[in-house]
Amino acid sequence: MADRKAELERKKEKLRQIRLEKERKKREREEADQRGAARAAATGEAGSARAHQEINQQLRDLGINSADDVLKQIPREAERLAAEERASRAGSAEGGAAASGDEGASGGGGGPLTPRIVRRRGAAPAAANLGIVTVHQTSIPPRQNETYSKQTQTFESGNDSMPSRRGTGKDFYTTTFFDDPEEFYEEDSLGLGSGSPSSGSPSNFQLTRLPPGVFSSGMPEVSDVKPAVTKEDEEKKKAEEEKRRKKELSDEEKQKIVMSDDFQKFFDRSARLVERALYEDINVFVDYTGVGEDAEGFEDKAGVNVTFNRFFYDERWTKNRVITSMDWSSVFPELLVASYDKNPDSAADPDGICLVWNTRFKKNTPENVFHCQSQVMSATFARFHPNFILGGTYSGQIVLWDNRVPKRTPVQRSPLSAAAHTHPVYCMRVVGTQNAHNLISISTDGKMCSWSLDMLSQPQETLELQQKQSKAVAVTSLSFPAGDVNNFIVGSEEGAVYTACRHGSRAGVLDVFEGHQGPVTGLDTHPAAGTIDFGHLFLTSSMDWTVKLWSLKENRPLYSFEDNGDYVYDVAWSPQHPALFAAVDGTGSLDLWNLNSDTEVATASVQVEGTPALNRVSWTQSGLHVTAGDDQGKIWVYDVGEQLALPQPDEWSKFAYTLHDIKNNQTEEDFDTKMTSMGSSSGAGSMIHSSLMSSIPPGVGSGGSGPGSLSSLPSMGGSPLR
Repeated sequence: MADRKAELERKKEKLRQIRLEKERKKREREEADQRGAARAAATGEAGSARAHQEINQQLRDLGINSADDVLKQIPREAERLAAEERASRAGSAEGGAAASGDEGASGGGGGPLTPRIVRRRGAAPAAANLGIVTVHQTSIPPRQNETYSKQTQTFESGNDSMPSRRGTGKDFYTTTFFDDPEEFYEEDSLGLGSGSPSSGSPSNFQLTRLPPGVFSSGMPEVSDVKPAVTKEDEEKKKAEEEKRRKKELSDEEKQKIVMSDDFQKFFDRSARLVERALYEDINVFVDYTGVGEDAEGFEDKAGVNVTFNRFFYDERWTKNRVITSMDWSSVFPELLVASYDKNPDSAADPDGICLVWNTRFKKNTPENVFHCQSQVMSATFARFHPNFILGGTYSGQIVLWDNRVPKRTPVQRSPLSAAAHTHPVYCMRVVGTQNAHNLISISTDGKMCSWSLDMLSQPQETLELQQKQSKAVAVTSLSFPAGDVNNFIVGSEEGAVYTACRHGSRAGVLDVFEGHQGPVTGLDTHPAAGTIDFGHLFLTSSMDWTVKLWSLKENRPLYSFEDNGDYVYDVAWSPQHPALFAAVDGTGSLDLWNLNSDTEVATASVQVEGTPALNRVSWTQSGLHVTAGDDQGKIWVYDVGEQLALPQPDEWSKFAYTLHDIKNNQTEEDFDTKMTSMGSSSGAGSMIHSSLMSSIPPGVGSGGSGPGSLSSLPSMGGSPLR
């Protein structure tokens, strides 16, 4: 308890000392503030004295008496004035006494006056305090007197004028602007009337002279006034115009303008426009009534199967060049790109040529011309970049052209290294979506490369396509099923067809389809656009003179089309009709097959003029035109009739029945083959036949709408080469 009290006493003592210390510091601050205020006051008085002296010195420098000098002179001036006053007063007193004794004796007036004057003039004036003041000056303009006058400007209204007043014939509401009306009513004035103010005929009187700048309608006249121009300015302007008109460019200046980028772009664009306009052939005399026209001009063209439209050929660039590939733009459907092999007769020209043709206009020159050092074996439009054109070369390089750049050589190219292709690239495709797409290319050494169009310096990924014996697949053609970016199908030089995938645990070759006896020249998967999915179907063409129909569900061909008499170089499905495809061969024959109509004979066949070997075939997106490229550098364009090109609503179901019929006939052929090979009795054959027929879906072979000429199929064992 005692310790607690002692601790409290110590704390109280400590608090007391803290309060004393605070009071001491407070007193010290107050004393310091007082001393500072006194010091500031003293400094201010001294500063005022110094400022006063500086002002006096500045006045003396300007030749003006200072305030101190003026104050010092005031007492001396007062004393001088007082002395002069006393002397004057004394003189006045003496003169007054001599002249008038009464006034001098009385002294009543002068006695009190003198002291008053002495006091008023002799007293010392009070000291004046001088200072500087600010004077504000205000200028007020004098008041302006405004006058107003009212006048009425109206015309006499003929018969509607009011009755004259006070016997005058003048309209009351007609006002003139002149004192003498007769002076301004002359015969050569405006013909607004035939009278005058004093003509005595108010009805015919009109105001024919108006004030300057006022029309008869009462509106003022506004006219543009040219700015004042001196004679020197006019002469200078004429000299400049003359100089500009007569100026002649030197050869160096002309060459500089011609070689500039702006002029090159302008000339290229203008030349294209003029060329398109010149080649347009429009018949302005068409008579849609049919009067005077032949009956042939009004026949139904829809029933015609295939008719020739035009061909694309350029003497300078495509002569003696084999067309190696064709592709249509997905953004601009009228643009067709074609690649060409080298010209053996012209060693000075580039080996590889790639041309862009325009089917919208009738001009016979290409839209763009591109070339490179190696033969271009395949070319395609970049699917999501309409300005890019990709090419695969014989040396293995992947090249990229840009039609926005005024140059014909590639803007990008892949390196010639082991990391990329070192063998010819015969096939390439752009797959993917707008935000994620790649270029897939395969060379004849079985190497598949995936590229990004932003950088061709090295492939993003590579894949080796090999057979079971670790032998590389010599790929000649490539196609991706509709909507698939991982799985693809390739044709080879050995005649086999392979399916493969890009990613996954089984990346590489998956299955093999054998059936061709020669190299596969063309391959195309079904577009599969319709009510029934036919995406598992694909066609192949070969040098064994056949075209074969395949299904990914079976490893042998569904059907073989053997109507051609030479190498079949290419085949392509129609993008619109599910059962229509086109094929070209070495005899210059373009065949169109509609499987819903017939499978033995082509539905339509065209023989190209000159019978050149046709290497490539391609459809437009509408399916109404088909193009074929030959070995002489020409691209032939044909129109396909609407009855053949455009499908009916039941074409997909018909094609499904056709496929079932093909499978049924294939089963019967297998049965006959087995019967021949076994050589068994009729009972055993009947048992086998029953077992095979039980596997056929009911009603498939009984009454379909497919072709009926599928009972006897040619044998696949013998070689068709003749």
